[in-house]
Amino acid sequence: MGSTSSGRQAAARDRDSEGRARNARPRDGLGRPLPYGADGVARQPEGVVRTPRASVAEAQELLDAGKPFHAHEVFEDAWKTGPEEERALWRGLAQLAVGLTHSARGNVTGGARLLRRGAGAVEEWAAGSGESRPYGMDLAGLAAWARELAGDVEAGDQVDARERAPRLRGRA
Repeated sequence: MGSTSSGRQAAARDRDSEGRARNARPRDGLGRPLPYGADGVARQPEGVVRTPRASVAEAQELLDAGKPFHAHEVFEDAWKTGPEEERALWRGLAQLAVGLTHSARGNVTGGARLLRRGAGAVEEWAAGSGESRPYGMDLAGLAAWARELAGDVEAGDQVDARERAPRLRGRA
């Protein structure tokens, strides 16, 4: 009986055109699944190859719109399709976006942990590469933003993803 039940579950899973399991449920701006048939936010396509500057610009637009989960997808594409020597940078940026996502969802522990991990990753990458402003990004400013937000989250502050979105290239 157990194998029949799990077989039904596997057969009922959403799949993409290549047969990989993909959840097709609509999502809200913070990436939370909504019921099938609900109006959700358009999902970021996965596996898009962008120039680094296009990745930064698109991620900033999504962050400004209060969609850090979707910005994380853009950073993840850059991490997976970019040059090997930049993967730690893009992975760190993705961690910052996911940290903001979790913080806005009310996940204090996960949000703060990911914000600090991402801050450390972008600082470590900058130190190792000798670049503090790759593609115009202010990595020191991003790390400071992330650590401040992590502290605020742990202090019990409610986080609005749009209001607390970072400026990837610093304040104008």
